[in-house]
Formats: sequence, structure tokens, C-alpha cells
Amino acid sequence: MNKYSRPILILGATGTLGAYLALHLKEKGYDVIASGRRASDNGFFADYQIPYYSIDIKNKDGFSVLPQQKIGVIVHAAGVMPAVLGGISPYEQIDNIVTGTLNVLEYGRELGIEKVLFTHMNMNTRPGTDYQEDVDRSFILTGDHAVHSICKNAAANLIEHYYHQYGIKRFMFRLSNVYAYHPEKYYYSDGIKKPVAYRKIIDQAIKGEPIEIWGNPLRAKEITYVKDICQIFERAIESKLDGGIYKTGRGVGVTLEEQIKGIVDVFCGEKKSELIYCPEKPDARQFIHDIKKTQTDLGYMPEYDYRKHLEDYKIEKENNRFIKLWGSEEDYE
Repeated sequence: MNKYSRPILILGATGTLGAYLALHLKEKGYDVIASGRRASDNGFFADYQIPYYSIDIKNKDGFSVLPQQKIGVIVHAAGVMPAVLGGISPYEQIDNIVTGTLNVLEYGRELGIEKVLFTHMNMNTRPGTDYQEDVDRSFILTGDHAVHSICKNAAANLIEHYYHQYGIKRFMFRLSNVYAYHPEKYYYSDGIKKPVAYRKIIDQAIKGEPIEIWGNPLRAKEITYVKDICQIFERAIESKLDGGIYKTGRGVGVTLEEQIKGIVDVFCGEKKSELIYCPEKPDARQFIHDIKKTQTDLGYMPEYDYRKHLEDYKIEKENNRFIKLWGSEEDYE
């Protein structure tokens, strides 16, 4: 691929996807600018010769601190998430996600950007076993993610408007859970802090503790590694198409049994965890993504199968190259 000739601005660069993507694009030879809501990145991005700017996207005047040069692409991965912060008011979500996206688009329009890349969630579409890309956006009606879903849909509609009105190309990616190493092992559900399931299983495997396999062990779901997402985004940056809505993933499922056995193989030491089957307990979710459009339009081919993803995850965990940005696991206990 030819490297994009104008700078790539990543909003939300201190988040999991944003940080991995910033380093990925820099390693590939792109001119990257990072931005996040955090007042300081603790010098992390400077270590990679990436300038960092602190802004809150819901405040339009704050964009004045960003470069007023010709930006080629904006990766819009900024926004509050109930699963990360917990207890976010509807007002904060509307201000941050909807008004924030409008501010991003206006900043981009004034600078003459060519395209915007946006992260959208599968919870904002109709549920099903095999998700299609181009379906009408729906939203969940209850729970702590309802307003978040509504806001993300509104943001996507604004992006679509700016494409038709101003010709800003748009690539909107529907994500499910993106698997990536981060020292945070917990998330929020309806305001309650809970352990991330696969992180808990990895810790059990490291200690050689027994691991339960709940429900039907053959239930399969999509497992998407962050570095495959980075590849998709790079291909969208280089694409000559106008974009659209794209699914991410591998297009194949990994059974619950395969997931846990893989973790045991990669993370257990001399003491192997005993697997305890619990068919009486609830089944895991089951879904597989339809990625044919992503493959056809963007030439995407997944690089990380489940085993390779676990092995790379283990390396990232051991090296913790994001420690200056995110800290260590002990900081989240």
C-alpha cells in the first residue's frame, strides 16, 4: 500500500483501540497525531514521535489547540462508554457522543478532510446470529447501554449527512468486543463493577486453578483481535472508495470449549487447570460476523487466528508497552 500523504488524526488515542492503532500506523510509516481527553499522556506518545493533544470533543472551542493544517483522515474513536466508566448520565452521553461528533465533523469540514473513520457497536443493530453490515440501525430499549446506543446511532447519522452534504467519505465499523491486552480487568454493567470473563479465566490459568465451562461448550462466537482491527482501519485509510458500514472480525466462530482450552494451553505453567463442565449453567452468547463486504471492498484478510491472538496477547501482557499510558494491573485493583 502507498502511505497516506496527509496526517492521520486519532481522537480517543488514549483508549484501547486508539492507542494500538496509533502505534500500528506509526510503525507502518504514517504521519500520526494523537488526541484524547486525558490532560496528560505521561509522555507516552512522545516516545514514539507522535504529538499528543488533550481536548474534550464536546467543547467546540477546544479544537483550536489541534493542528489547523490539512488533516487527511480523522479516526473518531472518542466517546464515553458505560462499560468503562459506569454511571454516566444521559446528558453527558448526548453531549459527548452526539454534540462531540458534530464538533469533530465541523473541525474536519473546515480543514477539508477527505474521510472519517468511526467506531459503531453491534448493540446498535438488530440482534441475530449472523450480523449483516447494511441493516437498519436499531437500538436496545433498556439498561445502561440504551442511551449510549441511541447516541451512537445519531452520531452515525450525522456522519452520513456530512458525506452526502459535503463529500466527506465515511467508513463506519461495527465492532463487538475487541480483544486486546489492557491492565484493566473489570467493566461496568448497569453501574456494577464486574470482572471481564476472559481476563478472569486467564488469571485462573496462570495460577493453575480449576476453570468452569458453563452451558453448551459448543456455542461459538466471533473473537476479534485488536491488531486485525488495526489492519482494517489501515486499509480504509488507503481505500479509494467512499466507504459505508463495515463489519469487523474473522467471519468464523470459536467455541467456548476451544476458547478455554486455548487459554489453558497458552497461559498455564507446569500446573494445568482442571476443566469442569457445568451444563446446568447459562449458555454463552453465540454470533458470527458477516465480513464479506469488508473483504471485498477493503481487501481485508484476518491475520490472527484464535491461537495466534492468545500468543500475541501474552507477549503484550508480559511487555506492557502501554504502561506509561495505562499503568499496571495493580493500579486497577
